[in-house]
Amino acid sequence: MHLSNQHVFITGGSSGIGLALAQQAAAVGARLSLIGRDASKLTAAAQRVRSSTPSVSEIVTVPADVSSEAAVLVALQTAEAVHGPVDILITSAGVAHPGYFEELPASVFERTMAVNYFGTLYAIKAVVPGMRARGRGAVVLISSGAGLVGLFGYTAYAPSKFALRGLAEALRGELKPAGIAVTIVYPPDTNTPQLIEENLTKPPETKALTAGGGLWTAEAVARATLNAVRSGRFSVTPGFQLTVLSWLHSLIAPILHWHFDRVATRARRAADTKESRRRTIR
Repeated sequence: MHLSNQHVFITGGSSGIGLALAQQAAAVGARLSLIGRDASKLTAAAQRVRSSTPSVSEIVTVPADVSSEAAVLVALQTAEAVHGPVDILITSAGVAHPGYFEELPASVFERTMAVNYFGTLYAIKAVVPGMRARGRGAVVLISSGAGLVGLFGYTAYAPSKFALRGLAEALRGELKPAGIAVTIVYPPDTNTPQLIEENLTKPPETKALTAGGGLWTAEAVARATLNAVRSGRFSVTPGFQLTVLSWLHSLIAPILHWHFDRVATRARRAADTKESRRRTIR
């Protein structure tokens, strides 16, 4: 599916992967609508897009919390009043709060699922009827590498991203006859404001486990995503490691669990040793 003159509606479009997607879509002539919780960040994001692509048409920005279905519907109506029906929906809004399972309050699990899963579901529910009526469209779900394998420290985050995988796989077959393409993206650790925030609460075991996947740029993930939209590809796994994981996860799960346990144990021992030394110095 081409992007030129298409209405691209991006949730979480004020920063990170969402903003990179907006910039790259604008560069090839898309009409943009950006959704995010912070109005000032949305304004700044729109300015960044305009600075990189001065020829871009009006950029619609709508402050909204995607965990509210009513807010999502209002945002969609506002966007379509300017740019017409949504041709490509990209659900990039997400939150992550890593931590030890027993230490995370239930509210963290609820909020994570509300934003990551239901925030995606509400947006898809809002655009699919129109796409079905027109016989065309594309829906892009931004999951995570943690949507392929559950990792230590991501007991709140991983289930919400696994849920997106199930939703995308179920939707793919259902929407294909209607001319609606579904794409799901599993980014590895990506250099974004969200990652910086995650690292504030990320256990040492989690840091050790995710370090092996390297650090991607938001721009690189955005390029891989938009290339998949153009070609109609369903699953996007940036990088060799995630691609192999997506192919072989079920076959090598026992080996993965053994490896993850070893890495986590070593990281925990190192952290305990460091803490013990710190206390000794005191």
